[in-house]
Amino acid sequence: MRLMAIDYGEKRVGIALTDETGSFALPRAVWPNDRSLMDKVIKLIKEEAIGKIIIGESKNLDGSANPVQKEINKFKDELQKSLLAEVSEIEIIFHPEVFTTVEARRLQGQTDMTDASAAALILKSFIDTVYNKGI
Repeated sequence: MRLMAIDYGEKRVGIALTDETGSFALPRAVWPNDRSLMDKVIKLIKEEAIGKIIIGESKNLDGSANPVQKEINKFKDELQKSLLAEVSEIEIIFHPEVFTTVEARRLQGQTDMTDASAAALILKSFIDTVYNKGI
């Protein structure tokens, strides 16, 4: 099953996908957070036959919700409604993310794909945490 990760930001949204086996997280795209975002996400989900969506959960270091998480929650709800209308029900889950954009910059420097690399880090963490527990 192919997975998609979303690193949601106020200005840009990073997208990462797994390979066909669901084993490797690969940066895919960075899109502006504008009116066309939902259409682009839905189109990619259809084209790549995505089976599960992981959205980075943004919290403060003490574990409390931060203002960005409220926007992420709204985006998740809108995405779920759009999926039901256009594709089918696909599980959307949150996965904790802390400083993934900072880590992506540290690993590769600031590039046009930094937010997609941050999404790939979220996806890799999800794969490692959920699917590779026994390894």
